[in-house]
Amino acid sequence: MKRQVYTLQDHIKESLKDLAFKKAWKESEVEYQVSRSLIAARINRKISQQQLAKKANTTQAVISRLENMTANPSVGLLQKIAQSLNLKLKIQFE
Repeated sequence: MKRQVYTLQDHIKESLKDLAFKKAWKESEVEYQVSRSLIAARINRKISQQQLAKKANTTQAVISRLENMTANPSVGLLQKIAQSLNLKLKIQFE
């Protein structure tokens, strides 16, 4: 008998049928994009959270919270982090 695999994508697809979950999912998109971009930029430069925090004059815990989507950063903090990564902060409305 063949076993069916239940993937993360299957779970998300099923969960999105719940209106409350779907609303929360959409509302977390900005935090997700910040987190994803920060992690990718940091890993691409081969630096640790601690090293980035030192460059940005903040703490490793702040970087961790940003990457884990549990912080609501100011534009100023995002600017400091972008500068520490030699990147330009870009915010846009769509």
